[in-house]
Amino acid sequence: MLDSLDQAISLIAPAKINLALHITGRREDGYHLLDSLVVFADFGDRISVERSAADSFHITGPYGHSIPADRSNLVLKARDRLREEFPDRAFPVSITLDKHLPIASGIGGGSSDAASTLRALIRLWGISIDPFDLDELGLALGADLPMCLNGKPLIARGIGEKLEEVKRIPRLPMVLVNNGAAVSTPQVFAAVKKRDNPGLPTISGLGSIHDVCTYLERTENHLYAATVDLLPTIGDTMEALRSTSPRLARMSGSGATCFAIYDTDEAALAAESQLRNAHPLWFVIKTHSGAGGN
Repeated sequence: MLDSLDQAISLIAPAKINLALHITGRREDGYHLLDSLVVFADFGDRISVERSAADSFHITGPYGHSIPADRSNLVLKARDRLREEFPDRAFPVSITLDKHLPIASGIGGGSSDAASTLRALIRLWGISIDPFDLDELGLALGADLPMCLNGKPLIARGIGEKLEEVKRIPRLPMVLVNNGAAVSTPQVFAAVKKRDNPGLPTISGLGSIHDVCTYLERTENHLYAATVDLLPTIGDTMEALRSTSPRLARMSGSGATCFAIYDTDEAALAAESQLRNAHPLWFVIKTHSGAGGN
């Protein structure tokens, strides 16, 4: 393994987008069971780590003021958990979180930050760890950690820990929109009225954007109704997205961020411009998802 002990390491913590999310049950411990088709954007927060005389944590970026800088932050929980596992490797570090994703927004910001922290510190501290063991370590921090550690198109099942890579899916031009409202994920799950839904339909051929959107039309986000009950302005976000004539518009995760898929980057850029002009105080970003390999 490359010795990175004296190098600063900086990694993107990409937005996680639930293209579809089906609630299929609930365990006795209260965790919901799900089937979710997940992709990751090329836009997100950024985690930077480097050797330091003492541990420190700095938060910057347009949404940095919205999150705690104490040990309740998943970034520090990830640092401390990895240090517990590898105390002989874990020298003091300075960590900077450059926060560009809205908080409590259904696109996995905190989980993605923690996953990128783990990956960056593994490199900085020169740690060798089996991918399965890393997923288990991540799962102890949160159900979304294993999928964020993988960071590629996948289907997540169970509480999010059972992952199946989606081998062939195209790059998807997208726009992400958040109207500035935050919603509590636990409150959304508690408000779900039906929990014994069918899983995702079988995927057979997602070779084009048309194929992806045709497939997604057969799916849902089962959290949407509960989120709208708690936060009716989600309907305004969806209406604004639909006004840009996308191939498909939907809420991601438990909200409040919604996304739309377009046929081309040019169409996505035009939609971004239209939405920013109409709603200058909203979070609006044109991005794209990563493609799945063969």
